[in-house]
Formats: sequence, C-alpha cells, structure tokens
Amino acid sequence: MKLLVELFSTDYGLMSIAGISFMICMAMFFVFYFLRKMNS
Repeated sequence: MKLLVELFSTDYGLMSIAGISFMICMAMFFVFYFLRKMNS
C-alpha cells in the first residue's frame, strides 16, 4: 500500500507512470502500424 501511495504522490512516481504508459502506447502503435504495412 505504501508503494502505491508513493507511486501516485511523488514526482518521480508520476514520471515513471507516464514513461511506462508512453512506451506501452508506442509499442501498440508500432505493432498495428507494421501489421497494416505488411498486409498492404
């Protein structure tokens, strides 16, 4: 529980959440982009 509080309340916790979510979104974009390019 203390880890979640620290993750959502500190600046480095919020930046790590932002970085991880950005990398996941970028990976999903590249997967769909390359699949679309391979099919055409």
